[in-house]
Amino acid sequence: MHLRARIEAGTLVDEMAKSFFHEVGHRPSAGERGSWASSLDVLTGDLVDAGLGDVEVLLEHRPPLTSKRADVILCGVHPRSAKPQVLVVELKQWSKARMLDSADDACVLDGMGERLHPLAQVHGYCEYLRDFTAVLEHQHIDLTGVAYLHNADDDSIRDLWNLQPASDVRMFTAQRRGEFIDFLKSTLAPAPGAETADALLGSAIRPSRQLLAVAAEEVQRQEQFVLLDEQRLAYSLVLRAVERARTANAKEAIIVTGGPGSGKSVIALALMGELARQGRSVVHATGSAAVTKTLRKVAGARAPRVQKLFKFFNDFIDAEKNGLDVLIADEAHRIRENSSNRYTPAAKRTGRAQVAELIDAARVPVFLLDEHQVVRPGELGTVADIKAAAASAGIGHRVVELDGQFRAGGSRAYEHWVLRLLGLEPGGPVAWQGDDRFDLRVAAAPSAIEDSLRAKLVEGFGARIAAGYSWPWGDPQADGTLPSDVVIGDWSRPWNNKKDTSHGDAPGTPFWASDPRGFGQVGCVYTAQGFEYDYAGVIFGEDLVWRTDRWVAQPARSHDSQVKRGSPAQFDRAVRNTYKVLLTRGMRGATLFSTDAETQQLFEQPVEA
Repeated sequence: MHLRARIEAGTLVDEMAKSFFHEVGHRPSAGERGSWASSLDVLTGDLVDAGLGDVEVLLEHRPPLTSKRADVILCGVHPRSAKPQVLVVELKQWSKARMLDSADDACVLDGMGERLHPLAQVHGYCEYLRDFTAVLEHQHIDLTGVAYLHNADDDSIRDLWNLQPASDVRMFTAQRRGEFIDFLKSTLAPAPGAETADALLGSAIRPSRQLLAVAAEEVQRQEQFVLLDEQRLAYSLVLRAVERARTANAKEAIIVTGGPGSGKSVIALALMGELARQGRSVVHATGSAAVTKTLRKVAGARAPRVQKLFKFFNDFIDAEKNGLDVLIADEAHRIRENSSNRYTPAAKRTGRAQVAELIDAARVPVFLLDEHQVVRPGELGTVADIKAAAASAGIGHRVVELDGQFRAGGSRAYEHWVLRLLGLEPGGPVAWQGDDRFDLRVAAAPSAIEDSLRAKLVEGFGARIAAGYSWPWGDPQADGTLPSDVVIGDWSRPWNNKKDTSHGDAPGTPFWASDPRGFGQVGCVYTAQGFEYDYAGVIFGEDLVWRTDRWVAQPARSHDSQVKRGSPAQFDRAVRNTYKVLLTRGMRGATLFSTDAETQQLFEQPVEA
């Protein structure tokens, strides 16, 4: 067995580490390397003892459109039917774990905190693969999963046996090694598995289920999204907190943090649907007019009652304390210092912190945020802010960090490239090494971006062009057109419509990213944030330029009056985060252009057009 020989020769882990660095952009930890060595030594030994030395083994396999990785996928044929067979194996070095009190599929790993139950984890991978891999969806290949806790005995994880497994997954411990080997023999034949592996790896990928496309079905009728790993853990912790609030009169805040595309909004909608089906009082809130109004339109289609479930952060200024079972604060990085504005009646100007109002409004307040998406001075939604507010209210909190990447084709490398490019991670810009899951390009002119994206539209993909706020934003004109404010050389296009309602052929502001008519106008961060499309065109204006070896923020070149009111440091942070948001809207690709020659030169060095 080639894989076994590489383990015995001590070369496999080094090979995996090189591949990991290429995909993720940083080196695996010593602990991760040790985990690979230990677990794969056990598994390959079991495969040899089962007589399955010829099955094809895919290590650290990434399912389509996500950066999550299944530990091992075994490819072969079934011993009785001779049908192609795929077995997903989740390897755990756990020696002791117990179920989390009042949770259905969450457990506590001894000394390491809360984790998703291994059976729930491997079942999630199986479901996700079926959803996004055509050969599995159409039953051309059989798929099953197994969780192998090879350092545990039955008693040390006795609580974990209480979870009834789905029909497509099994769990084994070291104590049940003999049963595991028998299971392997009953699932895979002692025959080569290269053809099955080729079919799986070469399969067509179904288009991603974009958030808004299934929002109505999710909220109104049935569960649509497959939640993986930390997503599922966050979902389960919220449901557990809701049950504890009912039975023990306990209140708890759940904080979910993660980068763009890590699944925060998917968790929010999945919770909305499930809690509504349970008859719980649940409301979704954001600080984004575009997101809230779009969800009202799409998720609340033909259902005025559902539309009322989508609110704004400043709607809770005088809410009844604990009047809701759950308040889901999505895009919580947009929480402001307080809820008062020029339209707030004097009687309601309490001066209370907005985060305190949100915490008070529900038994279980849930906050989903990305600290790198704060784009205006006065936005205070950080993990530290929410923790402090929860402590001040005398309630406990739990934090779940999402590390998956479901936007940008699941390219973790692209996410790190963007953070390094903008100085949001240390080390400075680095060359783009390429990733077959994400198409990154630099255009010589905005017209080239538009032409390439228009071709993507013809192919059936979604695409938008967005830009930094470096041009004025004029009012809609009486003749039904929009002024072409974004002028770059001989190319000019209008900003997205200022009005909430359609103007001529342009959709209202909240619907620029979701309405096909939005192509042809240039979006800004306030209409793009919270949304996704297949291909993103991003135009850097002169509000952020590269000079020699650093970024220089230029407030004088910005037309965003709200951001310019902040200090120079606040403007610098906001404008970098703005471009980070714009660069991470695309699920399949992004094309960059800067109006500044030196900045364009920086782009052209690390990326070949």
